[in-house]
Amino acid sequence: MSHQRATDVTADRDSTAFTFDDLSVVMGTYNEEAAIGTVLEDIERVTDGRAEVVCVDGSDDGTPKIAREHGATVIEQEPQGYGVAVREALLSASRPVIVTTDCDDTYPMEALPEFLDLISQGYDVVSGDRLYYGADAMPAFNRLGNAAFAALASALMGERVHDTTTGMRAYRREVIEKIEWTENTGLSAELLIRPLMRGYEVREEPITYAERAGETKLDPIQGGAEILKSIVAVSLAERFR
Repeated sequence: MSHQRATDVTADRDSTAFTFDDLSVVMGTYNEEAAIGTVLEDIERVTDGRAEVVCVDGSDDGTPKIAREHGATVIEQEPQGYGVAVREALLSASRPVIVTTDCDDTYPMEALPEFLDLISQGYDVVSGDRLYYGADAMPAFNRLGNAAFAALASALMGERVHDTTTGMRAYRREVIEKIEWTENTGLSAELLIRPLMRGYEVREEPITYAERAGETKLDPIQGGAEILKSIVAVSLAERFR
């Protein structure tokens, strides 16, 4: 999928001028006290404090306390993996536009207005492409893996994508509600593949990517294998549904 311009969305699609009052920002959190405050402050600053923030949390540190102090809705959940937490966060959001992000301060909250504007212009999903600008802050092994994930997904779908595992995307609420999500570690890829293969209007938007604050919780080898498995399973399931 190319980085097409917003004017490429067909003119007959319904569009709505969404504002920050229509926006939910959601994330799964697990022991992110080093960065969660900064992320929530950035969301508040960029959206004038108008966005709903939902954190599904399994932490045993100060993360949920910090999140509540910043006005976030915190849903406590036993740690069950990335996808379980993010799925719950997505389904718990109450507003018509939902943006996922990570809580490690790697994603630019300054992109929220542009993502919201693109949804207003008719896109169903706006996916942040971390690799467009090189993602120099990402470990080289991870960059290589993400490029491989995108190449595999593109081959299986028959449509070019550039970053299948980004944690920052905007969705129209109805997209989230209409699709049954099945993956855990590979949920991020699934959240791109299923809408694309069902004909939703999806745009990849270049974003910057910063070095994470705090330690990563994902084993790159085991996690990578699970993501590869998810990409194959979801792509084939959609092709033959």
